[in-house]
Amino acid sequence: MAQDPLVVFTPSGKRGRVAPGTTVLAAARQLGVDLDSVCGGRGICSKCQVAPAYGEFSKHGVTVAGDALSPWNAVEERYDSKRGLKEGRRLGCQAQIVKDVVIDVPPESQVHKQVVRKAATARDIVMDPATKLYYVEVEEPDMHEPSGDLERLARALHDQWGLADVTADLHILREVQPVLRKGGWTVTVAVHRGSHDHRPRIMEIWPGFHEGGIYGLAIDLGSTTVAAHLCDLADGRVLASAGVMNPQIRFGEDLMSRVSYAMMNPGGDREMTTAVRDAINRLTVEITEEAGIAPALIMEASFVCNPVMHHLLLGIDPVELGQAPFALATADSLTLNAREMDLTAMNDAARVFVLPCIAGHVGADAAAVALSEEPHKSEDLVLIVDVGTNAEILLGNRERVLACSSPTGPAFEGAQISAGQRAAPGAIERVEIDPATKTPRFKVIGSDLWSDDPAFPEATAATGITGICGSGIIEAVAEMRMAGLLDPSGLIGSAAQTGTDRCVADGRTHAYVLHDGRAEGGPLISVTQGDIRAIQLAKSALYAGARLLMDELGVDAVDRVVLAGAFGAHISPKHAMVLGMIPDAPLDKVSSAGNAAGTGARIALCNVTARAEIEQIVRRIHKVETAVEPRFQEHFVAANAIPHATAPFPHLSAAVPLPRVGFNTGAGDDGADGGRRRRRRRA
Repeated sequence: MAQDPLVVFTPSGKRGRVAPGTTVLAAARQLGVDLDSVCGGRGICSKCQVAPAYGEFSKHGVTVAGDALSPWNAVEERYDSKRGLKEGRRLGCQAQIVKDVVIDVPPESQVHKQVVRKAATARDIVMDPATKLYYVEVEEPDMHEPSGDLERLARALHDQWGLADVTADLHILREVQPVLRKGGWTVTVAVHRGSHDHRPRIMEIWPGFHEGGIYGLAIDLGSTTVAAHLCDLADGRVLASAGVMNPQIRFGEDLMSRVSYAMMNPGGDREMTTAVRDAINRLTVEITEEAGIAPALIMEASFVCNPVMHHLLLGIDPVELGQAPFALATADSLTLNAREMDLTAMNDAARVFVLPCIAGHVGADAAAVALSEEPHKSEDLVLIVDVGTNAEILLGNRERVLACSSPTGPAFEGAQISAGQRAAPGAIERVEIDPATKTPRFKVIGSDLWSDDPAFPEATAATGITGICGSGIIEAVAEMRMAGLLDPSGLIGSAAQTGTDRCVADGRTHAYVLHDGRAEGGPLISVTQGDIRAIQLAKSALYAGARLLMDELGVDAVDRVVLAGAFGAHISPKHAMVLGMIPDAPLDKVSSAGNAAGTGARIALCNVTARAEIEQIVRRIHKVETAVEPRFQEHFVAANAIPHATAPFPHLSAAVPLPRVGFNTGAGDDGADGGRRRRRRRA
């Protein structure tokens, strides 16, 4: 008997089988997917627009045929003719699911907009941007000494500002004569002097004295999110920050899934390049509108990204990064014209600086973290962990710096978790469990109140309690371990073993109920045994990468740990240590650096000397390749325990004594024997 079609929604990662002929909107509601609709499914409001994705998706185990959805119907035709649908979009209330399909829910179709938590970190930056404004007085033309207007402008820049051999693109040639005459032979020009060919280039020209500013974008292009900071190039102030989910998620949640998609689907790399460039253009418009400036005043952009994102941003097929020896097309920094990259929402002459990569699996984002946190200047041994779907790890001091990347996967982002979701209003982000009563309390995004506060229901009435995001699941698992609900192997105990009826049977294992909102029409939010395993895999990869670098340096401990990245900024050191995400260290020596990669992008945007510095730093960093290092697997297996199978964690033990519990008793009714059999199969 044929199975019902499988539908996978991105970016939430929620999936399930639905009856053939089910509309996408009905499937979204059935699976708890955040898809908007205000017209009752009549095809009037267009709030439920979705983007089906076609091709082979090995990550999801799905091949999507061109006829996976029903053909366009009269309602969609009418809406498109009157108001227009973006290319590739369907109305979720009209499109019916016929075969297996992957459906992307774009940000504008989500009721609860995702929170991209990559705010700019306060930082003093020495201002020396590549693009500056120069006010000049230009000689008028003289019949007796004939010369072109551009040549006299270039001479004025040389004589008055010391800028030699200035050049300009065609659009400046079109403007130079009318602008010079309108300004009475005085003009303000924006000149870029940071190109690799070192020739200063006129970017824009205004008559007289230009009182407005010029601006730049520092963009952190991650696997899951794209975050941008709009900076004033005069003083470095961050005028606005904004972020969107990376639309490439629909092609695969992790990097290797996207490489696989490019391998298996001809033209797949171009699809992903177009998707992310479109997202950057939309983000540029959004952030300039928020700041109240014209997009044409953006003269510069700096990018940090991991190697796969680096190649896809540049329009390079990432296939070589999916197989040894993981060769990059180029590891050097690049200065490019925005128009070459189809980044059309900024000035036509805008220049793009892409920071250098360190190696095939350690990208410009790790280089930006090094620029921001400066491990190469540290007197003590510092471990810097940029936590994300693909974690970048740096270890070192003034003598030597090592780097590696570790494939943690999307569990830390709330994906592959039963009630998981991206960070959005209504998502559980903080958890505490009373070790005596085993009762939880939590906070959700959008409210500062704990769930046991009498005012909590009213404060969360608008958002509801919708699921649990990455920081929430991290704290939930760590709190379960501290409360004795979870044993060191990661097994959840039964109600009889733990003394709480919140531990409920879930097939042959157990789950811990955080929140049951079914009586009010809300979701049941539990931490299942599958959730624990997903977190164990992610945290083990993170720990194993760090431990591998420690082996390389021949050390068993580090002096301090820095958690970087948007996600790292929202993890408490205690919970990270209890979980065993990072090696043992004094808790007061574990700190957050916020979005260090974004800070590195801002430094590179605002200071040309820093661009040269990061080139030097990258050459000094020694890369360790986790993919071919056999010790990585050994460390990974040992790190599956919570916090660790063999490492003693003395600092953690002194600060947070963990209960000695074990639920793998072999009793058939508590699910522990099922857990033991699974472990034997994995081994």
